[in-house]
Amino acid sequence: MTEFLLAAAGFVLLTVAVGLLRVLGGPGNVDRTMAAQLLGTGGIAALLLVAAATGVRGAEDVALGLALLAAFAAVALTNSAAPPEGRDPE
Repeated sequence: MTEFLLAAAGFVLLTVAVGLLRVLGGPGNVDRTMAAQLLGTGGIAALLLVAAATGVRGAEDVALGLALLAAFAAVALTNSAAPPEGRDPE
């Protein structure tokens, strides 16, 4: 089971590496920010898979902190991309 979890973590990290191409070459700031969210989510998943495979204690707390930071980043992006009040979006 340990080998499967480590292989799954490797696959997730490979997928995240492919998503890094979108961060570097995204056409807009929103695309880059959403790709960075993908990197955070994939990193959390890989961290939890490796922690489950190796039996490391405390990784859940680190993953929870990273997930909280990712949620705040998404809210900040939404607030910065919203049109000003009283103006119709075009």
